[in-house]
Amino acid sequence: MAHSKKSIYSALIANLLIAVIKFFAGAFSNSASMISEGIHSLVDTVNQLLLLFGIRQSQKAPDAQRPFGYGKELYFWSFIVSIMIFGLGGGISIYQGYIHIRHPEPLGDPTWNYVVLGSSIVFEGFSLMIAIREFNQARGTLNWWKAVRKSKDPSNFLVLFEDGAAVLGLTIVGICMFLSHWLELPVLDGVASLLVGLLLVAVSLLLAIESRSLLMGEGLSPVTNDKIITAAEKDPAVLKVLYVFSTYQSPNDVLLMLIIAFNDDLDTEEINEAITRIRLNIKIEFKFVRFVVIQPEFYDTDTGYFA
Repeated sequence: MAHSKKSIYSALIANLLIAVIKFFAGAFSNSASMISEGIHSLVDTVNQLLLLFGIRQSQKAPDAQRPFGYGKELYFWSFIVSIMIFGLGGGISIYQGYIHIRHPEPLGDPTWNYVVLGSSIVFEGFSLMIAIREFNQARGTLNWWKAVRKSKDPSNFLVLFEDGAAVLGLTIVGICMFLSHWLELPVLDGVASLLVGLLLVAVSLLLAIESRSLLMGEGLSPVTNDKIITAAEKDPAVLKVLYVFSTYQSPNDVLLMLIIAFNDDLDTEEINEAITRIRLNIKIEFKFVRFVVIQPEFYDTDTGYFA
């Protein structure tokens, strides 16, 4: 899946503008939930910048210090983003909610809050639609959850989940704000902030799990492994592919290692020629495989023993 920079830029612009407006409205109306929403938008703005930075770093060419490239920079910064959503977004919102539940304050004029909420939902909704469209193009025929689990590019689903949480959070704040004035229960303002915080914590945990898995190193799917084995064993010099090891260095770069048993009657030169052929064929057929390491190994067809 390719990087979704368009959705990141749209989310960045929307969140930056909305954060400023929310802080202004929250301070004017003395609304804890609106301040929490402003914090949420500010954290999301920083998150988009970190994602763009991670994408840029991941595209740096390999060097002596990082011979396999800097692709995992994207996974690292994606993990940092998920932690920020948890700590700065969710944690502060929960704290604000707790304080205002314990010590509710009379709300000021909510008119500006409703204006801000309405405009924010429009902006965030527009950004969400762009994120959905970009994600749909990347996921192809896979269902949403399977596409998230199989995606090797966290920028494809991080923005989608952030924008989705933003729209849902705004809806929660709007409902609680209306009820707090209608029922004259200012404590509901704190409840809204608490619910927004819990929502952010849930989203951050999901994103952290996915980002951690990519950072730790995910390999090719069993189906792709089988295709690679079939492609390698088509070479007449190959007796059997014994093992396949792989790891994603970046969304589009895979490090592949094959342990292969070659026919016993081949000399060293013929094995080297076969290795060159197999490596070239695999890289042609599987464009995402950037590095191919092939290790010859002895294999006894009668006993199944290999060294």
